[in-house]
Order: sequence, then structure tokens, then C-alpha cells
Amino acid sequence: MRHRAGTRLIVIAASSIGVLGILAVLIFNGVLWPARLFAASYPVRGIDISSYQGDVDWDVLASQDIDFAYIKATEGSKSTDSRFSANWAGASRTDLLIGAYHFVSFESTGEAQAAHIIETVPKGATLPVALDLEYYGDFFAHPPTRAQVDAILGPLLRLLEEHYGAPPVIYATSSAYDRYLSGGYPDNPIWIRSIVLPATLEDGRDWAIWQYSDHDRLKGYVGVEQYIDMNVFDGTREELAALAR
Repeated sequence: MRHRAGTRLIVIAASSIGVLGILAVLIFNGVLWPARLFAASYPVRGIDISSYQGDVDWDVLASQDIDFAYIKATEGSKSTDSRFSANWAGASRTDLLIGAYHFVSFESTGEAQAAHIIETVPKGATLPVALDLEYYGDFFAHPPTRAQVDAILGPLLRLLEEHYGAPPVIYATSSAYDRYLSGGYPDNPIWIRSIVLPATLEDGRDWAIWQYSDHDRLKGYVGVEQYIDMNVFDGTREELAALAR
């Protein structure tokens, strides 16, 4: 009896591991995405897009139950997304709420990055500029300190708000949020990435935008990247537009 019970436990354990393994594979490949189920309760949906999505038919893209689009504009103090001008012009002809986003460099000053954004991104967007704060390259293994990031973000946020008239949105991965933003920057709406489970912030703060998927497919673009990032806003379309004041 003990032998049979032990065998039964081994079989159950092995089956459980097998099921978990299958679930992990399905989640990794974007077949099963728990976050999508929770995100479905938020009616205001949007995308973020860059040159990786290639040539975009904005009329087709905008017709697929989305309300807003964030378009990559700049990175660091010198780099400009090769598709920004075309994407900005195309998106501006639709009824989408649009904004530009900037990938924050840990190797350039906030003043230099602000100047580059202001030179590239026109005024008049229906959404505030967003700053993409996440690790890259060697900074995964050797992340900068919070003081170093504060020294970049402080002038960057101030100069952008002075120029565009609204506090920038800050996008962050969960790990970057915990290290650099938790407990700070109360005037800036938070855009959090959490692509498996519902988004929560460790300091109890409410997020404004949640990136719940990086594995969706929509019609209207042809590029090296077949997937597109999907997001929801915690509020109405009117409240989203109001962020730009």
C-alpha cells in the first residue's frame, strides 16, 4: 500500500510539473496570457509602436478598437527613431489620441535628452510625452543607483513639463519602478509593464497605463517585428486626453 501511495504521489507530482511546464510554454509563446483576461475589463486600449513595426497603415491600425497610440520618437541625446516622422504624420490623420515616447539613457544628462526630445517632438500632441525607463545592455548586470537616475530624471521631467505644459508619463518595468520610482515622482502618471499578471505597484500607488502584452498582432503594419505592444488606461478616454491638459 505504501509503495502504491508513493507511486501515486510521484505520478501526481510529475503530472503537475508537466502541466506547469505546458502552461509556461503557452505563456512564453503568447498563446495563453493571463494578463489579457484582466485587461479586458478596461475599455480604453492603446498601442505603443516604433520602427520595428515597419511601414504602418494608420487607418487600418486605428480601426481595430484602439483609442491611443504612443510612438517612439527618440533615445538618449542623439538617436531618433527612423519611422517617427512618418508614424506621427499618419497617426495624426486618425482620431487616435497620440503621444511620443523617449527611451531614457543612463549615459546622457537630463538636459541633453530634453533638448533632443524638444527638437524632435512637436507641440500639440493629445497625450503627454512619455519616458521609457528600463534597463538595457550592461545595465542589467550593473544598474545605476537611484541617485544617478534621479539626477537624470529631475531636469528631464522639469524641462519637458515646462515646454509641453504637462507632466510627462513615466513608463517602467516592475524592477525599474521598484528601484527608481517607488515613493517618488507623484505628479507623473505611471505606465507600468506587467505582461503575465495584473499590474501592481509596490508602494500602493495607482498606475495610469498598463502594458499588458508584448505579443499581440493587429492588422496594418509590416516590419521586422510581427507583434505589437498592447496597453490599457485606467479611466475614460476623456480622462486620458485630460492628462495633456
